[in-house]
Amino acid sequence: MRLLREIRNIETENGPLQLVVIRPKEPGGNVPGILWMHGGGYYEGSADMVLLSRARDAARKFGAVVVSPEYRLAPAYPYPAALDDCYAALEWLDANREALGVSRIIVGGESAGGGLAAALAMLARDRGRIKIDYQLPIYPMLDCFDTDSSRDNRSLFWNTKKNHEAWRMYLGELYGREDVPPYASPSRQKDYSRLPPCYTFVCDGEPFYRETLDYVEALKKAGVPARADVYHADAHAFDMVFPWTQVSRDAKAGFIENIGRMIKDEFGTEDV
Repeated sequence: MRLLREIRNIETENGPLQLVVIRPKEPGGNVPGILWMHGGGYYEGSADMVLLSRARDAARKFGAVVVSPEYRLAPAYPYPAALDDCYAALEWLDANREALGVSRIIVGGESAGGGLAAALAMLARDRGRIKIDYQLPIYPMLDCFDTDSSRDNRSLFWNTKKNHEAWRMYLGELYGREDVPPYASPSRQKDYSRLPPCYTFVCDGEPFYRETLDYVEALKKAGVPARADVYHADAHAFDMVFPWTQVSRDAKAGFIENIGRMIKDEFGTEDV
């Protein structure tokens, strides 16, 4: 399926926000709208990273409309700037459902973008104005404190030192405090009920391995359908940086399979 890349500029209460929109060249209808947040530790990256992401696979396979916000980055714009921008993008996607042919809303992203997707799901639930149907936080950056896998981690592309630096820039004055809100670090959440069903994948050698599985287990305990596929690799974002490997191909296939189940509304209670 041939895709178009478009730029939409919208006005928000925090100023202009650019959105990268990927959609089929020949638009259909009744397709998922995927709000996809890019990775980069909350301090780097760009919306055009969506062109390398699993969300692009969903657009090709299912005709999904994918929206990627150019959210503000730390340290110039610490929390909650990025989340505010992502919520504004969610409002735009929801308001333009009919024009875009979108029938359901999915939020997702990789790494820090996965953390933003989880935080956005919590924020949308608590505000109660927009329904998110599913969430896809891929190897998400969720926990501002060390876990068993992020402590003393020296894996490729992301490690303990970079993780600490990124959280320090993103949280600003909140860094190191026990009262960090769950919208900033979703692992701080106490109530996981009524959140959208979740699919994710992660590799067993990267820093975010433990927090990803802990997030899925917390959702399950709250009665939310959730599933995590674990792959054997030692590089963060392995599917994006080594797309030609078999493990990356397997991760892509698993992602597409679970998106298909969500589109058919078959991603349900068997995953609890």
